[in-house]
Amino acid sequence: MEATIKKQLEITACKVRMGIIEGVFNAKSGHPGGSLSIADTLTYLYFAKMNVDPKNPSFKDRDRLVLSKGHCAPALYSVLANRGYFDVDELKTLRHIGSRLQGHPDMKYIPGVDMSTGSLGQGISAAVGMSLSAKLTNDSYKVYAILGDGEIEEGQVWEAAMFAAHRKLDNLVAVVDNNGLQIDGKVSDVCSPYPIVDKFKAFGWHVITMNAHDFDDIERAFNEAEKVVAKPVAIVQTSVKGKGVSFMENQVSWHGTAPNKEQYDIAMAELNETLKNLEDK
Repeated sequence: MEATIKKQLEITACKVRMGIIEGVFNAKSGHPGGSLSIADTLTYLYFAKMNVDPKNPSFKDRDRLVLSKGHCAPALYSVLANRGYFDVDELKTLRHIGSRLQGHPDMKYIPGVDMSTGSLGQGISAAVGMSLSAKLTNDSYKVYAILGDGEIEEGQVWEAAMFAAHRKLDNLVAVVDNNGLQIDGKVSDVCSPYPIVDKFKAFGWHVITMNAHDFDDIERAFNEAEKVVAKPVAIVQTSVKGKGVSFMENQVSWHGTAPNKEQYDIAMAELNETLKNLEDK
């Protein structure tokens, strides 16, 4: 990846993380850990890969994204705001009464949201339906779905996976965010889905592994996905829950906990320092 593009993506991802912290702090609730772990991937998709237009969010040929792990809406909202779908200041209204930015994405009210999600396992099924629709109507758009590693413990995920492979939906890319932690603890202890790569391969998918916090590797993975024919693609990304905020990283307690004022100040100071260092590169 060209150095200037990589630097801009890193800067944008840092701003996205700041928006995540801003939102959950003002809401006094929400899910920062898994939102921070997908910030780089969403930044790459919306700023470097997907065919989207914030001024015309519903145009027919746009690429679609389904946040199947819908509780990580703070990440999606922050990316959409930074991409220009709505004002960044609106992130402060997260989960407030009367705000359109509720705890899970709502396609009826939020520009740029392609599917209402929240009940785990259902988002990938919707994404499969979108992909099939594109095949039936000869439309060229791609569908991207973001799943949690805990989420893939749901049986519905594997029904969708089986169907997608059977219908050769090569316009579908599912990203599994493997940060190793879910609400009850380690994914491997709660109800292990491992080996994730082998399972998707067994279901007929082309599987790619990716470092979720390295934009060169992110680009490599998505470029490879574009070349796959007659199979859906699963990108299994290794990520750090709470990435970017030192005291949140790899801590299951930050799955669904909002920072208090002291913690908010520390997190934002860290992210501002990261942003300054990136801009001074």
